[in-house]
Amino acid sequence: MTTESTTELEDAASIFASVRRRLFGIAYRMLGTSSDAEDIVQDVWVRWQTCDRSVVLDPTAFLATATTRLSINVLQSARARRETYIGPWLPEPVNTSDDPELGAERGEALGFAMLLLLEKLTPTERAAYILREAFDYPYPQIAHIVQLKEPATRQLVSRARKRLAGERRVPVESSEQRRLLAAFLQAAQRGDVTALEELFASDVVSYSDGNGVKLAARIPIIGRGRVAKFVAAFSSHFWEGKEIGWVELNGQPAVTLTENGAITTALTVTVGADSIHQVLWIMNPDKLAHVASPIA
Repeated sequence: MTTESTTELEDAASIFASVRRRLFGIAYRMLGTSSDAEDIVQDVWVRWQTCDRSVVLDPTAFLATATTRLSINVLQSARARRETYIGPWLPEPVNTSDDPELGAERGEALGFAMLLLLEKLTPTERAAYILREAFDYPYPQIAHIVQLKEPATRQLVSRARKRLAGERRVPVESSEQRRLLAAFLQAAQRGDVTALEELFASDVVSYSDGNGVKLAARIPIIGRGRVAKFVAAFSSHFWEGKEIGWVELNGQPAVTLTENGAITTALTVTVGADSIHQVLWIMNPDKLAHVASPIA
């Protein structure tokens, strides 16, 4: 290998490293799984190494385009695979206390509530919406990435906003999320139905993502009374022998449940004004790899 080619490869690696977290951020928001997002980033790195970089005028734009287009393709096949998933599917959590750069862009499109809403969009709608709302890309660049004319791209983003508008919650401070989650934990461990009902919105939903793992509910539980009774029903055994640790997942407070040194559950809530709207139990072992050690 010549000195020149070594230098070129080093330059290529430096450029890629400078935008790697953004590429992961795009892919993760598109797919909702960090493992698939990492695969996308690796695929883009291979393409970047092997392409004719001398003709690439804007490396950052080239890499973002490749990441988004690959993500659209992967999302289409991922949705087909999810048809065989056992029980509710939730996004794979990422530890943003260990990786704060992931949430350094506009953070809203990283939260669990928004990622679940994004599932309602087509892959192309989702791409256009994320690039605009999470990363503030200009419409001409988004149009190039999703391979549409600019007016059609503007309509795509507008349509996505309208589809999500009716279910979006007013953002709540992290301290309020933590307060409600802590109150939920106390009431859940006591099996206190009344206290749980007081914490929940009338239309609260409990989702358990386990893909068939023991103790994970296979259907969503809906409604204040039903969710309170559901949580209280397993209070006598579910929490026994488990250590609770606080973490920050997807930019919001969460807890891990650890048993015999292994994290078995990641738990968080999405909240509105003074009440819990969703209880999210992530119990699929394959989704807990990026849930790191608890923080104080």
